Amino acid sequence: MFEHHKGYQSMYKEGQLTLGLHIPLENYQMNKPNMANQVELAQIAETYGFTTLWLRDVILEDPNFGDPAVGQIYDILIFGTLLLSRTKKITIGTSALVLPLRHPLRLAKEAATIEALFPERFIMGISSGDRRADFKGLGVDHPSRGTQFRQALAYLEKALYEHYPTIDSKYGHIEQATLVPKLKQRIPTMITGFSQQDLDWLGLNGDGWMYYPQPPMRQLEVIKAWRESAARQNHTEFRPFSMPMHLDLAEDPNENATSIRLGFRIGRNKLVELLKIYQNIGVNHLFFALFDGLRPANEVIQELGEYVLPHFPVN
Repeated sequence: MFEHHKGYQSMYKEGQLTLGLHIPLENYQMNKPNMANQVELAQIAETYGFTTLWLRDVILEDPNFGDPAVGQIYDILIFGTLLLSRTKKITIGTSALVLPLRHPLRLAKEAATIEALFPERFIMGISSGDRRADFKGLGVDHPSRGTQFRQALAYLEKALYEHYPTIDSKYGHIEQATLVPKLKQRIPTMITGFSQQDLDWLGLNGDGWMYYPQPPMRQLEVIKAWRESAARQNHTEFRPFSMPMHLDLAEDPNENATSIRLGFRIGRNKLVELLKIYQNIGVNHLFFALFDGLRPANEVIQELGEYVLPHFPVN
């Protein structure tokens, strides 16, 4: 489906693993990121061969949420566009755009514009969202977000890919009008988590699936279920699987893995071994979040680039 999409092809090949990074490129731990030197670090990451930079869709700082993350402080699409403008080939991914909190026609316009200005460098991750403060702030009902997600995605896809569509939706109506700019090809659309849907719905509607970090054997069960769901929908083409991993890269290259929040503290040699296990179980793209690390992000990116990425070359 995406054989002519350069960004997708750099990230996803059956049986292979590529590596990306989660913005912000910073070890802010339980504090707010200061967002210093993000463009420069993104450029360095691109030079080393990381395929993708991922951003989160968070609006409000909510101390009651239990997760200190505030995304990358800045709006996901505006900041993502800045990064695209200051790099040459690295792909930007969203992990993930919260569809119930964004009008699908406005999002279609934004996505089509990004694709037109930076062709084949945008991967659109989408989700139903979970941060209640953002829903409340926008006056959007939180319990019905699963239904809203399906309705918004249906509207979004019609607006993006049909010429003069007829749309009659709770989000609005289109008749005898069409979205500009027009796309030359589909934007790869990855569903994050279950988004309040069942696995067969995901297998039918997702170009790929992004699931939360788990130890390899538990992740293997999830990947098998994902592949089987796609097969039940008679999808014979490759459907990739992606996952994040929080990383605290130890100075000792041979330090064994110990669990941290959503990931591992580990030395680079043991990390290569672990990543090869993830590759063998069917993970196609894995991106590191450096938030909980003890070392400066620039040092970690350099070490990963010099010693880890060569084991997972981009074709």
